[in-house]
Amino acid sequence: MEAMLKLHFADPDLYRQLEECTDTEVDEMEFGVIGFDAETIVRRYGAYESRMAGLSKDRVIGMPFFTAVAPCMNNFLVAQRFEDAAAGARPLDTVIDYVLTLRMRPVKVKLRLLVEPHRSMRYVLVNRAA
Repeated sequence: MEAMLKLHFADPDLYRQLEECTDTEVDEMEFGVIGFDAETIVRRYGAYESRMAGLSKDRVIGMPFFTAVAPCMNNFLVAQRFEDAAAGARPLDTVIDYVLTLRMRPVKVKLRLLVEPHRSMRYVLVNRAA
């Protein structure tokens, strides 16, 4: 049997690679993967993120990301960057230092925000090993 695809948080061209991954491959990632559509509805939610955030896939998939799942990211640092990229039909691939605070003690992480123009999925990747 062939080895599973191994992607890393800092890989170049990660958006395209994520789009080609199966949900099983996303579940094998060693960082958090949250994919949501243009209306911010969560469509992909990796097993690692589910374990670390303490939120089941059933509770997250189909929910609005910035209001129901991660309201702590509904701000100018995260949500606004997605809005600006969409409004300008521009790609977004940026890494920011961030502190997660919702439902947990504060946890320092790195977030990678990914958008490709004219593609429906947007991604927030969460690196807790940062």
